[in-house]
Amino acid sequence: MTTPDIAARRVRVLGACAALMVGALTLTACGGNANANSSGSSGSAGSASDSKGESSSKTSTAKIVISAKDRSTNASINSTGVKVSDGRLTDVKMTVAGSGQAVPGSISADGGVWKPEEQLERGTKYQISATAKDGSGRTAAANSIFTTVTSANSFIGTYTPDNGTTVGVGMPVSFDFDKVISDKKAVQSHITVTSSSGQKVVGHWFGAQRLDFRPEEYWKAGSKVTMKIDLDGVEGANGVYGVQKKTVAFTIGRSQVSTVDVKTQTMTVVRDGQTLKSVPISSGSPEHTTYNGQMVISEKFQQTRMDSRTVNLGGEYNIPDVPHAMRLTNTGTFIHGNYWYDKGNPPFGRQGTSHGCVGLADVQGAQGATNAKWFYDNSLIGDVVIVKNSPDKTVAPDNGLNGWNMPWSEWTAGSAA
Repeated sequence: MTTPDIAARRVRVLGACAALMVGALTLTACGGNANANSSGSSGSAGSASDSKGESSSKTSTAKIVISAKDRSTNASINSTGVKVSDGRLTDVKMTVAGSGQAVPGSISADGGVWKPEEQLERGTKYQISATAKDGSGRTAAANSIFTTVTSANSFIGTYTPDNGTTVGVGMPVSFDFDKVISDKKAVQSHITVTSSSGQKVVGHWFGAQRLDFRPEEYWKAGSKVTMKIDLDGVEGANGVYGVQKKTVAFTIGRSQVSTVDVKTQTMTVVRDGQTLKSVPISSGSPEHTTYNGQMVISEKFQQTRMDSRTVNLGGEYNIPDVPHAMRLTNTGTFIHGNYWYDKGNPPFGRQGTSHGCVGLADVQGAQGATNAKWFYDNSLIGDVVIVKNSPDKTVAPDNGLNGWNMPWSEWTAGSAA
């Protein structure tokens, strides 16, 4: 999952309030704020003539625009910059107000635009001073002191999958927002998800803070999916603005769907329509049954701790090194290796003995040629695991990345676009 990390430049969260473009008026080299007008002199002297009857002072035709208005708050952390028309920028300095810390940036080759090199910090006061010259060499200047949008007045969305990844055919695009979204239509309309396969992709809201996107059927193997996030300045709730602006692209890998049959205690792994392998498993016990339904692998851990107290099962187990564990639900359903089974009476292929997970034979330390290691090595985040013939209910669509268990008509009804 990607979260807003400015140092890592991985935006899951990014952008800010509406870019406040101020038609910054031109100034002379003597300076002034972004609202001042440039002129060689002031008052009546501005119209004085020399002995040849020509103006003794001419105004620069270069017009500088600083995106953040002087003394403004809630300025964008993405769109801040400087532009000039009828001239070329000659110098732009941006600093953190008070400390004077420089903010690196660069002027474009044509001299028309300056942008900072990195995304700005939220809730920080900055100062920009810019100068430019017109075609006759006359100077204009502009300044602005402003404060970027604060964390309290902005929202971000942690999203999955990450840019550049390859995922399974069941992987949805999923956003978890850190604030309640009251204007769902505004937010959803500024996120677009498209596929090279041509499949129609629709968003669905689970409550006021989660938005998932998927096509009607699983993604086509080998397709390319592009997500455009344009939330910078979008008002998601009263006085709360988005701060994300980024394009994310990921690839759908081969198609792999594995079906767990609780009745036979076996799992059949099918890749691109061909059966790769059938392996014995041990599902949930009669007291702790396994969910039915289509579940998407959302996380992979070569080894992880599993503590029953985290899933409200008291102190029934606390295993520090569960091997080859892959998450299927948010409530603790995994498909994983099991090395603690009774070696004299292995349950795999015979009976369900777990607390709701799907177990495969394994060894401690996650080494060795076991069924669990084979399945782990051959699985991607986003692969689908279907459980059938369990006495339990079907997993809820929002319990993990499992929206495939919702009928398409219901899924589209939950769209705000």
